[in-house]
Amino acid sequence: MYEINFTVRDYECDLQGIVNNAVYLNYLEHARHRFLKEIGFDFAQMHKEGIDAVAVRIEIDYKLALVSGDEFIIKTAIQRAGRLKLVFLQEIYRLNDKKTVASAKTYAVCIKNSKPVLPQDILKAVQSKYPYFE
Repeated sequence: MYEINFTVRDYECDLQGIVNNAVYLNYLEHARHRFLKEIGFDFAQMHKEGIDAVAVRIEIDYKLALVSGDEFIIKTAIQRAGRLKLVFLQEIYRLNDKKTVASAKTYAVCIKNSKPVLPQDILKAVQSKYPYFE
């Protein structure tokens, strides 16, 4: 499981003083990109090669609110869903009390020449780093 730490910045909070719901999507996306980079894939490079990974569905359950200055961690795992989809399973935990802030599932597909594909090199890279991946 991949982990990355963050700290809430003031401008990410709304009038209520909590992180705006939409900001969590940015946090999760950044964690997914870093996860893929760690296993050897870079979105910019993939795009140059004609492959674009796109989120096609996101499910998120908010449990607790983060506030400015909170430190938190996002844990990311990946699994396959069918022939062409990948699912990123993500949890956000507040560091000071280890409580779950949010849980998310992001369904993604890769597109090449306007058609969905699942590049074998991505599967091999994930499997080499995370042997449980199917």
